[in-house]
Order: sequence, then C-alpha cells, then structure tokens
Amino acid sequence: MVERRRGDVRGADGTRVAFHSHGHAQSNDVVVLTNGIGTTENFWRYLVGDLIRDHRVVHWDYRGHGSSEVAASGDYRLQTAADDLARVTREVVAAGAPPPVHIGFSMGVAVVLELYRAHPELVRGLVLIAGAPDAPGTGTALFALPGSFAALRGLVAAAAPVVPVLAPGIRALLRSGLLDPLARSLGVLQPQAPKADIDQFLDGIAGMDPVAYWSTLRALLDADASDVLPGVQVPVSIVAAKQDTLMPASQVRRMREALPTADFVEIDRAGHAGLIEQGPKMVQAVRGLLEKVGRQAP
Repeated sequence: MVERRRGDVRGADGTRVAFHSHGHAQSNDVVVLTNGIGTTENFWRYLVGDLIRDHRVVHWDYRGHGSSEVAASGDYRLQTAADDLARVTREVVAAGAPPPVHIGFSMGVAVVLELYRAHPELVRGLVLIAGAPDAPGTGTALFALPGSFAALRGLVAAAAPVVPVLAPGIRALLRSGLLDPLARSLGVLQPQAPKADIDQFLDGIAGMDPVAYWSTLRALLDADASDVLPGVQVPVSIVAAKQDTLMPASQVRRMREALPTADFVEIDRAGHAGLIEQGPKMVQAVRGLLEKVGRQAP
C-alpha cells in the first residue's frame, strides 16, 4: 500500500523537526531527501513521483523551514542540521533494516556530508546534487581576492540585526512577481523552469521566519566538510548543473578529485533549479546510484 505519513522528532535542544514519507510504509529501501536553503517540497516532485514506485521516500524540513519549528536555542549550524537528520533517519528506518540512501541538494550536500562524518552507519549511499562540501563560491574566481570571502561572512553577520526590520519589504518583493523574470534574464533560472514551482518556492521563503532564514544562510557560509570526502566508503553520485550560477559547476566538479570512484553526471540546460528544470534527467542520475547500491550487500 502507498501512503503518506507525517511525523516529527525532537532535536537536541527540543526543537520539533518535521518530516513525511511517501511510498510503501513497510519498504526497507529508504531514500532520504535533504533540501537546499529555503527549498520547498515541490523541488523534489520528479524524484518523489518516480522513486515511490519501489522505495519509501522521506522528506524533512530544516529548522524554521516548512513545518519544522524555529530553533529553540537559536542553533542553525550545519552540524546541528546533520544531527537533526540523524534523528529523522533513526526514526524512519526500521530496526534491522539497511540504512537509507541520502540525497542532498545544494546546502543539503554539506549537511549529508556532516551526517556521514558523525554517523557513517546511517548512510548506505550518497547523491550530491548541485552542491559542495564548502560554501558556494569557495575556491572559485568569484572570491579570488584574499580576504573577500571573510568580508562577505562579516557583512552577512553585521546585517543580522536589521533583517527583521527589512523582512516586510523583502516578503513583498518575493511575492511581487518581479524576481522570476529577473532571474531568467540573468540566467539564474533556465527558460524551461516551471513558473508555478518557482512561485511556490519564493512564497515559501516569504513565509519563513526571517531570522531563521538568515541564520541558516550564515551557517551555509561556514560550511567546511571537504575533509570528509576522502573517508567516504559508500557509493556516491555527484550531479552538477552545467548552467548553475549559484553553485558553480566547477566547484561541484572538484569533489571528483577527492572521490575518484564516484559517478559524475553533468546535466546540460540545468541551473540551480535543475531538479525541476531537468527532472527526468535528475531521476535518471539518481536511479543509476540506487542500482549500484542495490547490487551491494547492505
């Protein structure tokens, strides 16, 4: 029987972290989806629609995102997100069942790598989509000037007190309909990006607690999980979006150097919203990894 089940776990500080699962409730073949910052569930619709045929698919929300509470302690670090993910994983995997395959998108790549650092026993395979172990732009020409990235971190930290003040204006802009055509004209979105999905994504960010979003952004700029890569001993697939301007494909490609046995797929005509711009190709890339995992003993 196919069903959708909702649930939640409590973080170490008591924060309620929400998740839901699609597919066959008794299936031991579990896939866990970890978002990018601000991403809504609809970004995963192609993957969910395909994988529920033979897997149980779990989607969860970061603190302050979706149905999860804002952090009770104000803790939005990526390591804390990885601990929340570990709690979700333990909740949804039956005793004695093999661990799930974890799919991380954008910021989710750093989160699932932090999960592997702390709890490799909870990971059977990794799919790393349009993300990197470090902050976006690390090691690229964008921050070639010494001290430029530290300056960005300082600027984001300094802006934190004014975020609640600016929030009403930002919400109005997100819901104004102006950002979609602007993003397309700048190449951030590809022409085939479904407008309804982008509108849902922008509305999701507009509905978020502004401090939670900004704190998560600050955590993303502190991402530092490259040292995890050489120790990864599970099957890995790296998926790059060729036209991605928010997470440069060159940065995603660098993961191959530390993971020489990983599968690598670069999808053309895909930007950072590649999960919905090239959904069928994303499904194909994920299926390749799942088939490899399936051929190995748990």
